[in-house]
Amino acid sequence: MTGIILTETTASVSELKRDPMGTVAAGDGLPVAILNRNSTAFYCVPAAAYEALMERLEDLELNAIADTRAGEPVVRVSIDAL
Repeated sequence: MTGIILTETTASVSELKRDPMGTVAAGDGLPVAILNRNSTAFYCVPAAAYEALMERLEDLELNAIADTRAGEPVVRVSIDAL
């Protein structure tokens, strides 16, 4: 089975087992596609890239909430009333 590889760097499961940190480093901070029998088994994502991805997803979710609330009426509140 073939599929689309969404990274520039690939490694085999054997390479990952032999040198895990070297495999991660080969991606230069980007994900590495781990192949099993020439098919993508999973992506090895460095911590910094994963954290950036999670922050981006959170931003998209918050923007979607803001967009749905954009047409709601504004309720003005005094700071003293809080």
